[in-house]
Amino acid sequence: MGDPKGFLKIGRKPVPKRPVEERLNDYRYVYKGFPEEELKEQAARCMDCGVPFCNVGCPLGNLIPDWNDLVYKEHWKQAIDRLHATNNFPEFTGMLCPAPCEAACVLAINDDPVTIKEIELQIINRAFEEGWVVPKPPPPEIRTGKKVAVVGSGPAGLAAAQQLNWAGHTVTVFEKSDRIGGLLMYGIPDFKIEKWVVERRVGIMKQEGIEFRPNTHVGYDITAEELQRDHDAVVLAVGALAGRDLPVPGRELDGIHLAMDYLGQQNRRVAGLPVEEAEITAKGKNVIILGGGDTSADCLGNANREGCASVRVITHGPKPPDSPDPLEWPDWPFVLHTYPAHEEGGEREFSVGVKGFSGSGGRVEKINLVETERTEDGKTLHKEGTEFEMDADLVLLAIGFTGPVRDRLLEDLNLDFGERGAIASPEGFATSVPGVFVAGDARLGADLIVTAIAEGRKAARQVDQHLMGRSLLPG
Repeated sequence: MGDPKGFLKIGRKPVPKRPVEERLNDYRYVYKGFPEEELKEQAARCMDCGVPFCNVGCPLGNLIPDWNDLVYKEHWKQAIDRLHATNNFPEFTGMLCPAPCEAACVLAINDDPVTIKEIELQIINRAFEEGWVVPKPPPPEIRTGKKVAVVGSGPAGLAAAQQLNWAGHTVTVFEKSDRIGGLLMYGIPDFKIEKWVVERRVGIMKQEGIEFRPNTHVGYDITAEELQRDHDAVVLAVGALAGRDLPVPGRELDGIHLAMDYLGQQNRRVAGLPVEEAEITAKGKNVIILGGGDTSADCLGNANREGCASVRVITHGPKPPDSPDPLEWPDWPFVLHTYPAHEEGGEREFSVGVKGFSGSGGRVEKINLVETERTEDGKTLHKEGTEFEMDADLVLLAIGFTGPVRDRLLEDLNLDFGERGAIASPEGFATSVPGVFVAGDARLGADLIVTAIAEGRKAARQVDQHLMGRSLLPG
């Protein structure tokens, strides 16, 4: 424990951000980070609890009090060793995780929690600066001769691949896009994670012996039968990218799109890559974003950076409270989340439902809305006589996901699916098809990046047990 009275003497500081007017002119990472002395002070707030609920709140079970103490004592090499013991990619979670560990921090009962996420990020950044993060290829003598295919290169797929490679198996990662990373590359905006960060980690994994095959849509470029024939096990980490649609009058009008179609295109534009589909752009347009979660905020940040004429975020439910209910601790609280994108412009509307869209010449021009109310049993109802409309040149649907895309691969494998659309895994991570496993959003539905990495690690352990009869992998 760094300072036994640190939590009494030191308050939580917000992580410094670049000025709004500066970051609206680029797509670089929003946060600046703490100077080292301030970071040590923030680490000193950790109470090293006898029962560290932060460990439980983190799906990876990160050893948070340990590395808080090590940062305070300036033992940075030991800190990254503890961090990497449970997390393959701290730079991803340090930038992108919403930090359920902080919600579970014991300090959060009656004070502000420890700045766990930023401490994690600065540990891994320091480790890269010092040259401590290096490839760790398994020695040839532990190679098992077993071949594993990982389909999908998002966080779950990358974590499963690295763990299985370290166990001695020969791993090939298949990715349908032209760059490795899944949503890390095409979906999550550059201002939340710059793509060189992803490429740096993928480069390390290549040096460790993992083969990556981009531009390979399994089920089309390679059949499911060929995939199973050429590999001893298959891990499906295909995500949950089937976006929830909105079946209302006028939905067929041009200018109404699923959010992920827009976000992926925007990543390509920022990277200077061609966009092959019909272009979706917010520049100069009146933009309406439906939905109030992370994907909505990602659309908002991009729309402002593109130079939209106006942008509104519309949510059908009531505005969440600003402070959590004390009885929710240590679970993730139901509160209003304000992201950096919300500071950069745009309006937020709550308790507003969509009745339809209208326009002319086949293009959307108006969104038809109505006020809503939430009943005691959780239903959202339209309030009669409260209809109104807004101008809309571009409408982005960020209202959730219904599970993995049911493409030819999943059809040919003849998998079972759960009630919520995810791939069923009746025995841990094993699907109903022998030798085929599933991890991440494809198994759970859309979830957190930290959960995806944890899923990949646990799935890898079960695959290793399946192949070898036992496993020494953590999980």
